[in-house]
Formats: sequence, C-alpha cells, structure tokens
Amino acid sequence: MNGMSDKKDEFAEDQAHVDDSFEDIMAENVDEMEQLRAERDEFRDRFMRALADAENARKRADKERQEASNYGGSRLARDMLPVFDALQRALEAVTAEQRAQAGPVLEGIELTQRELINVFARHGITSIVPQIGDRFDPQLHEAMFEAPVAGTKAGDIIQVMEHGFMIHDRLLRPAKVGVSSTPKS
Repeated sequence: MNGMSDKKDEFAEDQAHVDDSFEDIMAENVDEMEQLRAERDEFRDRFMRALADAENARKRADKERQEASNYGGSRLARDMLPVFDALQRALEAVTAEQRAQAGPVLEGIELTQRELINVFARHGITSIVPQIGDRFDPQLHEAMFEAPVAGTKAGDIIQVMEHGFMIHDRLLRPAKVGVSSTPKS
C-alpha cells in the first residue's frame, strides 16, 4: 500500500502544482487583461480626440473658405471705391447747360457707374446712401463735421459727402456725412 500512498501523495503534489500554475497563469492573464483594457481605453481616447480635432479643422477650414469667398475681394473693392467716387463727383458737377452739350458723354459716365454698381452687387457689395434728415448711425456713418442747422435735431444728417459701402455683413467704408449739432433757434 505504500506504493499506492506514494502515488496518491505524488498525485496530490502534482495537483497542487497544477493548481498553483493555473493560479499563476490566471493572475498573469488578469494582469494582462487589465493592461490590454487600459491600452484600449487610451487608444479610444486618442482616437476620439483625433476625430474631434479633424472635425474642428474641417469646420475651421469651411469657415475660412466662406470668409475668403465673402471678403477676399475687400482690398480690391476698397481700391475701386475712389473710381465710384470720381464718377459720382463728375455727374454731380455737371450743369444743365453742360448736360445739353455733352449728353452722350455724360450718359457714358452714368452707364459706367451703373456697371460698376452691378459688379459690386455681384460680389456682395452694397451702397450705403443716407438721406438728409436720417439719424446719424456711428456703425454706418462717419461724421465729417457738426453744424447747428435750424429745423433739425441734434444727430440728424445734414449733408452727404460720400456714399458708404458694405461687403456682405461687414462695413467696407462708412458714409461720410455732416451732422446737426444742437440747432439754432
């Protein structure tokens, strides 16, 4: 029986060794699983951040593209405004006698100015043309002088010297105006 008992003891030892090995393997697997989960979570976090960065870059590029489309011609437009002003001054300076003598030339100037306005309109540029008696708006007008004028209220526009212009929703150039100060009685 001694042989049987030795075999039993040997089997129990082997079983204990297998159990210890199994626990060691399981402990290693649990550690490895925790490590893999942490790595997975880190990669997921990095992926989500990269995805958010890409989306933000796309939105920023779309906004910049839209602004370039809307406002990219602002410098050229500002450079063209003196041409409009010169045509406007030429038309305002003409007397009735000159109009009778040089009608076709003046008509050509008017057509040129209208075409310039049409080109501006195609590019989102609109004219700001205040009227005498309108209220002064510092967002759209630039006061060139103040003068007391009877029959007006302080802040009324009393003279328009230059048209202003907007490009889409931005001010390109304010209208230059004279403004009534406290009026004379």
